Amino acid sequence: MQLEEIIKKAKNGMNKIVNSIWFVAIIGIILFAKTILFYNNTIAINEPLKMNTIVGTACFILVLCCFLGALPNRARIITSILISILICVLLFFDNVYYTFSSSFLSVAQITNLQYGEEIMSTLPMVVQLRQVLYILDFIIFALLIIFDIVKIQKKDKASRKIIILRLVTVIVGIVVFFIVCVRFVKSGTHHSYNKGWQVRISTIYGYHISDIQNTINAKKQAKYDNKNKLLVDYQELKEEYSNRYGIEMYPIKGIAKGKNIIIVQLESIQEFVVNKTINDKEITPNLNKFLNENIQFTNMNMQSYSTTADSEHSTITSIYPMENGMSFSRYYTNEYDDIFKIFHKANYHTSYMHGNYPYFWNRGNVYGRMQVDALELKEQFADLSENINGDLSDELLYRQAVQKLKQYDKPFFSYIVAASSHTPYILEGLQDRSKVSIDVGKYKDTYFGNYLEAANYADYAFGIFINELKKEGLYENTAILVFGDHNGLNMYNEELVDFLNYSDSNITDIDLKLNYTKVLCGLKVPEIEHIIIQKPVNKLDIKPTLAYLCDIEDGFSLGTNMFENKDFVCLNNEIIITNKYYFDQEWYEIDTGEKVDFNELEPEIRELLNRYYQNMKTELDISNSISVNNLLEED
Repeated sequence: MQLEEIIKKAKNGMNKIVNSIWFVAIIGIILFAKTILFYNNTIAINEPLKMNTIVGTACFILVLCCFLGALPNRARIITSILISILICVLLFFDNVYYTFSSSFLSVAQITNLQYGEEIMSTLPMVVQLRQVLYILDFIIFALLIIFDIVKIQKKDKASRKIIILRLVTVIVGIVVFFIVCVRFVKSGTHHSYNKGWQVRISTIYGYHISDIQNTINAKKQAKYDNKNKLLVDYQELKEEYSNRYGIEMYPIKGIAKGKNIIIVQLESIQEFVVNKTINDKEITPNLNKFLNENIQFTNMNMQSYSTTADSEHSTITSIYPMENGMSFSRYYTNEYDDIFKIFHKANYHTSYMHGNYPYFWNRGNVYGRMQVDALELKEQFADLSENINGDLSDELLYRQAVQKLKQYDKPFFSYIVAASSHTPYILEGLQDRSKVSIDVGKYKDTYFGNYLEAANYADYAFGIFINELKKEGLYENTAILVFGDHNGLNMYNEELVDFLNYSDSNITDIDLKLNYTKVLCGLKVPEIEHIIIQKPVNKLDIKPTLAYLCDIEDGFSLGTNMFENKDFVCLNNEIIITNKYYFDQEWYEIDTGEKVDFNELEPEIRELLNRYYQNMKTELDISNSISVNNLLEED
């Protein structure tokens, strides 16, 4: 047989398949395979994929194929291709976003498209070669059509029997669709704050359907729509915390009364860099010195798997953020008992500083509504000669910040946000690379290596800040809280895992998850010497802690004083962290990384873990209701 005849028969065979119902079946099989690939790249990176997720995915794709199979030939082929493209794009961006934040996209995040330039700058660093598989089949099929190898038949002469069969298929598809929605979509709502478990239970498709419903009905679905009822439950929660955890480990109430207060928020600085070396040089020597001379919190946990704005929100308001900056972009008109309000009321001069413009993450509107006496954004700084990744360099920000601080009325409260160690960590715009003092060796030019260099530069600039405060006579009489805003690296970044394994070869999956949530945190309080506090704390605790140290009224806060003995913290995705246990819809022992057999526990331990869970749900329900229904608005 000649080659031309073989090619001709192959083309005829391909055309028959494409113009038959088998094409829909092939599309369904490909989508199912790519969805399983997606799960293995996200929720099942380090654990077996649950059968419930596989069955649910098969059901959703089967229903889709029923609808596609009922369409006339040309419409069936074109619609199959378009839907396939749509799903592939969805899986691709969900995967990329998960690589960046260990969470899944929400339709509510459409308000963040205004920050597309920042998002796109990070994209090349988190896109992986295997993600091309999501669109590979589409590319191949497009080439087959372009080069006239496959032709779509325009006519579809369907008999009456075929038309009836199609109608029956559509009806069956509708019935099955609603059964699938009830079974898989509704079941995911029991984990409304945990997207990972929503995907595990209701599949990625059920999650997105549920997410659209939740976004549309956010106000109705919030537990509280009445301020009085919310305050009753809030007071009960606070009384329980006071009774259980009100014991002060260090009775230092009011020790910072009348002192200046500075909060320094460091971009992406995780706890694992503290007191670590690479090629015999400290990664963060200035921060190490600060922590080793003052109060070091070794178990400070971020509140949300997402943005700097979320860290600011939880620190300032002492409630949980809505994921991915939505508290700033969507709910910025809300009222809170925020940290600026309580310090302004106590006659402190309040200020906020950030080296970018007011429109960036809506900060001009957010802080413009708060009792901030001096809002110092990029246009308020005189020297803009060095910018790193679009923000004023940390060094330039700190030097000018100190000059502003010394002009303020005393006492002052100032919140300073540094940004040079922002993803993608390439320090673009840094004029003197010698300010990076470490050699990252084998990690050079990797995402992880860039991260270490950016953290080292952020440390250098922080050292400048401390020296400038001392030079201007502001250091001794000032309490300084410094912390990292959120994670800087993917939970399972290969170089990170390699680096961590160098000092501890027995790292478990729970260790990696905890490493992901832990950020650097230290506090200088005049007259207090070095203390190490290992109990879990979080950003919600900052506001009540500073109020305690300054002996001022705290107002509404879901956090607690970090010098008391509360022994657990929560994240806004239903994760609970204690000294001994880690909860992500299932309990794990931190020391071993092993899953807890709940039925084998002593009754008092079961009761304790159940109480952690109930308190977590109450906190998240209160916080969510405040955000979506603005329940702290003054009457």
